[in-house]
Amino acid sequence: MYEFSQQVLRTDASGMPMEWIDYQHAVRLYHAEQVAYTCGGLLYRVRGGINARTGRRSLVEVNSIIATYGTHKAVSRAYSPPLNNAALFKRDAHLCLYCGNHFHHRDLSRDHVTPISQGGQDLWCNVVTACKRCNNHKAGRTPEQAGMQLLAVPFMPTHAEYIYLQGRQVLADQMAFLQAHFPRTSPLRLRPRQ
Repeated sequence: MYEFSQQVLRTDASGMPMEWIDYQHAVRLYHAEQVAYTCGGLLYRVRGGINARTGRRSLVEVNSIIATYGTHKAVSRAYSPPLNNAALFKRDAHLCLYCGNHFHHRDLSRDHVTPISQGGQDLWCNVVTACKRCNNHKAGRTPEQAGMQLLAVPFMPTHAEYIYLQGRQVLADQMAFLQAHFPRTSPLRLRPRQ
């Protein structure tokens, strides 16, 4: 069993990853009979009140992955996830893509490969994780102009990859499920299962 901070992966009934939810939201879905099926391991046993008629205590067992009924908005091929530093830094494994060193979140910054001052945009395919030292050194120049080498090509995550990037502590069974939805060429496929 896990402490109550572990997130549950919610999918639609077809198995498409949708979002991370907390255990209370999961219990409400079980209670409302919205859970179509479950996958993964057992995360929680949540005990409720005692039924006055039967004298039995209610129990809801919550798995790490739950598929829910209902109609959900389909993710289009033109899907572009919102860009934020937390997801960007996780996409790049908390590595500075210029010096290659690993850093804490507080020591990282978002670098525009083609600077905004030179017509670059604030898009997934134009931003990388950089340590503050490298970002300051590069300043308003391209990597070539600054004499710096970019260690990886930036990419825009798919919907399933973005769901992974939003997870706080992704369990091995959740990661395996998500990786099955990643493109074959995804750099995130190479990540070790946690």
